[in-house]
Amino acid sequence: MSDIRMGLRLRDACEESKLKSTKLVGSATMKDVAVKANVSTATVSRALMNPEKVSLATRNRVEQAAIEVGYLPHALGRSVKRNESRTILVIVPDICDPFFSEIIRGIEVIAAAQGYLVLIGDCAHQNQQEKTFIDLIITKQIDGMLLLGSRLPFDASKEEQRNLPPMVMANEFAPELELPTVHIDNLTAAFNAVNHLHELGHRQIACIAGPEEMPLCHYRLQGYVQALRRSGIIVDPHYIARGDFTYEAGAKALEQLLSLPVPPTAVFCHSDVMALGALSQAKRLGLQVPRDLSIMGFDNISLSEFCDPPLTTVAQPRFDIGREAMLLLLDQLHGQTVNSGSRLLDCELIVRGSTAAISAKD
Repeated sequence: MSDIRMGLRLRDACEESKLKSTKLVGSATMKDVAVKANVSTATVSRALMNPEKVSLATRNRVEQAAIEVGYLPHALGRSVKRNESRTILVIVPDICDPFFSEIIRGIEVIAAAQGYLVLIGDCAHQNQQEKTFIDLIITKQIDGMLLLGSRLPFDASKEEQRNLPPMVMANEFAPELELPTVHIDNLTAAFNAVNHLHELGHRQIACIAGPEEMPLCHYRLQGYVQALRRSGIIVDPHYIARGDFTYEAGAKALEQLLSLPVPPTAVFCHSDVMALGALSQAKRLGLQVPRDLSIMGFDNISLSEFCDPPLTTVAQPRFDIGREAMLLLLDQLHGQTVNSGSRLLDCELIVRGSTAAISAKD
């Protein structure tokens, strides 16, 4: 059973709205909402009837004010009758991981342009039960879901999945869920990254991998293994350390790898966050990167360009992943048939200062 905490306290707001609307329907007016939100009645009208014509911040303020005063405009009533909430739920494995920020931005840009609110569900840092998500679905408070991880945040059989709202997966790949999916070719990307290290002359190439249960980590590890084998390098299991995509995990994994009898001269990391943790640990141990050790990341988060030295990494089109996933979800919401399976986007190896030829050590 997954522990889920909503990024927005929608459930509580809706329960409060039900109580207030029971008492106040017929008495609350658009002017009451305007006073509460500190905007004009014209702005309230636009926010509730044509949300695409106002900013997201204004829309949120007006809708919160409407909830608090118990105002239910006719347009919202029609949405209820059509079972539309104009709200999308985005399931994020870890909201603290900076990798997801650009994907969410891509989702938000398209959603806002189409008049949809985006609700964030963080799967990593909460104590509430999966019942929260199930309640949102049963009460039709969301129109669709975008999964940024490889699993549903609750148990659902194949039969039960047919009754769920439309869903699209972004970033991960889980064929058993039979969902439309937007992602990159993680195996090929990892292969090219490790092959680059080999072309620099490295043969002792280690890997700081992500969690074993994540499909994308499986594919990145396969890319690492295949690149070594293609180069005639024997795969040493001691050169593979596991982490959980945190800075601390990267630092700990590097310390483990450097304690080996023959430490690696290069490390391929499954994420920039772990690579940055490894980079920090290398400096603490007195190593110079890349002279003593080359470090390769994955994702191209903003910080990778501004660390010292700048991080060589694989650039994922994170904004485009979010954008394309949201467009696929909108197609489903508009009644179009969207086939399951992968939509692959291109990625790029970005060579910066954290990797160098093995001869640079001399």
